[in-house]
Amino acid sequence: MHQAASSTKTTPVKSRAVAALVVANMALASGPLFVRMADVGPVAAGFWRIALATPVLLAIAVAMGAKPVASSRGLWGVLMIAGVAFAADLASWHIGIHHTTLANSTLFGNSATLIFPIYGFFAARMWPTRLQGLALLLAAIGAGLLLGRSASLSADNLTGDLLCLLAGALYAVYFVFMARARERLAPIPALAVSSIATIPPLLILALAMGETVIPGNWGPVIILALVSQLIGQGCMIFALGHLSPLVIGIGLLIQPVVAAALGWAVYDERLATADMIGAVLVAAALVLVRSSEVASADEKPKSA
Repeated sequence: MHQAASSTKTTPVKSRAVAALVVANMALASGPLFVRMADVGPVAAGFWRIALATPVLLAIAVAMGAKPVASSRGLWGVLMIAGVAFAADLASWHIGIHHTTLANSTLFGNSATLIFPIYGFFAARMWPTRLQGLALLLAAIGAGLLLGRSASLSADNLTGDLLCLLAGALYAVYFVFMARARERLAPIPALAVSSIATIPPLLILALAMGETVIPGNWGPVIILALVSQLIGQGCMIFALGHLSPLVIGIGLLIQPVVAAALGWAVYDERLATADMIGAVLVAAALVLVRSSEVASADEKPKSA
């Protein structure tokens, strides 16, 4: 009876987490559209995404009873590196968004999902499992198809893809340091404090590149901050606490689908057969990597 009641209680939470996962991926997938729509430079758009969202995140953290600044003492170095890595990630990704398709920018921007486990192989000094090896192979073939297709279209598209891949690698660095910070901090305080370190590098880089920083039309950058940082990241953090890595991995497949649909509808970015095959292979690799994480967790002995 107790188990049944407990199961009934957790079902609504799981349902809300799945809904949050869908909302998160749809919101994050629409981010590149607002980056293109903004009348500021791509790096400046990243600056406003973080600068407008950070005070709200800090307010939410305080409202939840946290003391984000005080509780992060001893972690400033870790959070600063994480924030700078995220700034470099956003700068590279936002510039890349202007030089490739929305679908490719989303797929390659999510490559941290594959790169982060590779870091784990080196850190743990162990070979990947067969499932992880298959995922890496599929990802390599899929990325090769997408990059080859972009190169055949123009050198500009290839440059955009490579910048988005660089963004994925930088996002993996962000993951590494945020994982260390999360050992002591709750998700929202950690995100809020690391965001403080993200703001100055983005502003400095935008000014150094001679970008337009002050928007003539505030709508796109406000929506970008609201949709990508607050709704997208916020819902993703909630979902991560309640769903398995496999479900999160499958949820990631929503992003390239939504981005491709937006690219087709708004910019007439039609996908060729090679694009679709490459995207499917990379998406399958994302799911396999997440599946391997679940399998590894199941193999660990459980304490009584």
